[in-house]
Order: sequence, then structure tokens, then C-alpha cells
Amino acid sequence: MKIIIHGGFFSESDQSHEIKTAKQNSLKEIAQKAFGYLQTHSAFDAVAYAVSLLEDDPLYNAGIGSQIQSDGIIRMSAAIMNGETQKLSGVINIQEVKNPIFVAKDLIGEDDRVLGGQGAKTYATELGFENFSTEIPQRRAEYEAKVNNGGKGTVGCVAIDRDGKLAVATSTGGKGFEIPGRISDSATVAGNYANAFCAVSCTGVGEDIVSNATATKIVTRVTDGMSLEKAFNKTFDELKTIDGFAGAIAIDKEGNVYHQDSYPTMVFASFDGEKFEIFS
Repeated sequence: MKIIIHGGFFSESDQSHEIKTAKQNSLKEIAQKAFGYLQTHSAFDAVAYAVSLLEDDPLYNAGIGSQIQSDGIIRMSAAIMNGETQKLSGVINIQEVKNPIFVAKDLIGEDDRVLGGQGAKTYATELGFENFSTEIPQRRAEYEAKVNNGGKGTVGCVAIDRDGKLAVATSTGGKGFEIPGRISDSATVAGNYANAFCAVSCTGVGEDIVSNATATKIVTRVTDGMSLEKAFNKTFDELKTIDGFAGAIAIDKEGNVYHQDSYPTMVFASFDGEKFEIFS
């Protein structure tokens, strides 16, 4: 059993030592809690739980603390994928829910598994998800000052459980000040993909990740027999041709954990019950 999480890029916000330390401590605590949860739950359940903890932390651009779009409204996206069944479900541009990842998770049993906008919100309301404003004062101040962070904020989790099953979940609050209706990579297979061989969650500039089909390429290459490291290297080499900005975390069926970014520094933490690895 292993778990790895990411919280976007450190360069998206204040580069202070205090912020860096806060993110290191937060990621370590969330990775430890999520690993504890994985002890008695499937990888599918555990990745949703981990991402919900990241959504609840205003240090990250997902859930609480999501970026505000150009029309002054927060719209969030999230997706989850079960490596065993190869089913993905997600929500795109959903508003006023605390944890978009849980709405995405509930959609896994539906015939229509990816919903957007008002349809996603209506579905969440019918399931009993309460209205919840995820705006924090910092994001409003940034919006009013028209400070754009470059769109590098997303959170995600990949896990392998005791049965060797893989799952991935990803959630984002957008890049900030985008055109309303913009769709990120987080609720697509370019940014969130898993099968029985590998699972990958991405963060970075959504348009770059979609153009490169980053998560799908890595998983497909591992499925075809390439090592996790080589699959990452080849995919990120291709990302360079478009000067793409991305980071990714992954676990393969053998329990190998890997992460890579095209520009420093993706914030991440992994835990296997004994050893932590945390960004520095």
C-alpha cells in the first residue's frame, strides 16, 4: 500500500519560507491521514478522501481557496478514476459545493458520469450536497487586484491498495481570471487517468496537459511495457516541444512511485507507512 499526493506548484503563491513550511507540513499530515484511511478502504475510496482533505485546506487551489474567474464567480472541476474498472467520473465548472471530488465520486455509478455547470450543481443538490461558498478573502483580494497566478494550482492523489488496485483523483479551482466556461485538464483523461497497470494525476497549465495528453500517455506507455521512469521521461520530453508547464505523480501496479515536473517546484508528498518523501 502506497499513496502520493500533490498540491500544485509552489510558485503559484508567496515564495516565503512560511508558506513553504506550511505546505510541507500540510502535505505530510494529509498523506499520513490518507494512508491510514487506505488501511481499511479501497484505493478508490482513499484517493477521494485524500483529495477532499486537500480541498478543505485553503493553502491549495481546489475546494476552499479556489480561484475566482473573470466574471467574479468560482467554478471548480474534479474527477476520479478506478484503475480496476477503468471508469472515470467527474464534474466540470461546478459551483458552490465544498468538495467537488465527492460529487465526482458519486457519479461513478451513473450512466452519465461527467457533468458540467448547472447540471453538475443540480445533481449535487439532489444528492443532498449543501450550498457552500469556497471563496476566501485572499482570493477575492487577488481577483480585485487582477493578480493572475499563472494557472498552476491543482490537487491530486494516486493510491495502490492492499489488493494491488490503483485509483486516482484530481481537483482544481481553476487558474484564476479565466474566461467563464474554460475547461481544465483535471476532469479529463489528459490530467487524471488510471488502469490496472498505472495511475497518474497532473497539475500545471491545463491547456498544455491536454495538448500533450500527459496522464494518458504515461499510463499507456506503462501498460505497453515501458518502465514508469521511462514513460515519464518520454512524455515530458514531448511536453518540452510545446514548452509545456506540468507536473505529475504516479504509481504503477508494482508499487513503484514516481513524480516529475517540467518547471520547479511541484509540491507533493508520498508515504508507504514507513517512509515519507516531501518536496524540498
